[in-house]
Amino acid sequence: MWHVTVTVAGEPYDLSVTHQALLRLHRERPFVNSLRYDEDRAEISYWEEGEEMVDAASLALRLWNEHRDSAALPPWKVVGLEVVERETFQARHLVTPLAQADVQPRRF
Repeated sequence: MWHVTVTVAGEPYDLSVTHQALLRLHRERPFVNSLRYDEDRAEISYWEEGEEMVDAASLALRLWNEHRDSAALPPWKVVGLEVVERETFQARHLVTPLAQADVQPRRF
């Protein structure tokens, strides 16, 4: 199990439009652990079950583009990616549940 954080960025976008798009993304991919955003960037964190780190990273790099149309996401590009094994993540952070009942996008 891998903890993945994908950061996307680009030209400033309307905050309310971004918020609604991230809500749609969460409905499409309910495993999302957290969503943060601002006018020109967003960060998505979630758990991935890829066998190897490279598998989890490959899936993560495609996440934003695969949902761009269906969730009406801003036309941003991936500018950051972190993939960390579960043990490392838990050693660095407070342990959080794999699925939260009410994940809401929040501003940086």
